[in-house]
Amino acid sequence: MNSLRMLENDDDDAAEVTLEDQNRISTFSKLNARVRNIEAKLEELKQEKEALDDLTTELELADEDEPVLYKVGETFLHMRLPQALKRLEKDQADVSAQLSSLSNTAEQYEKEMKELKVTLYAKFGSAINLDD
Repeated sequence: MNSLRMLENDDDDAAEVTLEDQNRISTFSKLNARVRNIEAKLEELKQEKEALDDLTTELELADEDEPVLYKVGETFLHMRLPQALKRLEKDQADVSAQLSSLSNTAEQYEKEMKELKVTLYAKFGSAINLDD
């Protein structure tokens, strides 16, 4: 005959999870996901910036009389060298602005996450794991 019995709760000091705590945990999770997405986008933008820097070097060596191929979106266009250089400067400025904006956003999210960590670890201690 099988008898069912409840396991005794050894965690008499376990903290109760309130709605406010659950909201903090949820907010932390959302911020963490956003930071991971931003980090991926930052990596893409850094690679794009590096490619634009390499293109600057290549265009310095180009002949001014010959048109150059410049990628716009998914297509390549023939442009005169001065026009391509202006476009390149604009693209570099745009990428730098995006990098700066995303970095600032990530820093803000990480600051909020740090505050949430302090609050949650203070209440739950080792019963909660908020590290990657």
